[in-house]
Amino acid sequence: MPTLATTTSVDSSLDPVGPIEGSDLPDFSTAAYKDAYSRINAIVIEGEQEAHDNYMSLGTLLPDQAEELARLARMELKHMKGFTACGNNLGVTADMPFAQEFFSPLRNNFQAALQEGKVVTCLLIQALLIEAFAISAYHIYIPVADPFARKITEGVVKDEYTHLNYGQEWLKAHLEESRAELEQANRDNLPHVRRMLDRVAADAAVLHMEKEDLIEDFLIAYQDALTDIGFTPREIARMAAAALVG
Repeated sequence: MPTLATTTSVDSSLDPVGPIEGSDLPDFSTAAYKDAYSRINAIVIEGEQEAHDNYMSLGTLLPDQAEELARLARMELKHMKGFTACGNNLGVTADMPFAQEFFSPLRNNFQAALQEGKVVTCLLIQALLIEAFAISAYHIYIPVADPFARKITEGVVKDEYTHLNYGQEWLKAHLEESRAELEQANRDNLPHVRRMLDRVAADAAVLHMEKEDLIEDFLIAYQDALTDIGFTPREIARMAAAALVG
């Protein structure tokens, strides 16, 4: 994963990219597509379920924010139901055991931080890394999705910016006392995201989602979050380098 040296930003108020020509779409009916989709669909379903659980858990560490975090959690359950319907629409059974194992490194780190009361680490994992990962995947998927899944995903991605922004705003307000823990949490967890992107690349390619596009969009979303929180370009480049050595 390359380091971040630019200040490119994404305007989250923009609608997702428009439709592409039908000849560029995959054949949604093939066995190869459905096989790859069984894992990709499972990843987004599991990701939304874990996001729900993580936001509810964060409410125990931030009791004054529990109501807002519960609202975010409910949104994630709605997304999970939508993505389950996407698989059903294609007649695909999501490979949930694969997805549960896929998220295990970040899940384990989140749970360890939760037990230690490390709000900053929990927020970095869920509200920055996982949300940026999801946003990038949804952006790249929308142009090549089947019509049913496209509509579902367009609605989801708008909600995900709300979740990313929640983490940004909290961490921005607590940056000085959180800086050291944020940098350590980044070192501990960003390499997992790189490996997750590598692992999903082959299946994503079957869905016409290129690994390089996924990485670029993730880096932009993550960089923008760190910039908004208050890190300088030099600090962000140093933090991004953690993905190369993990």
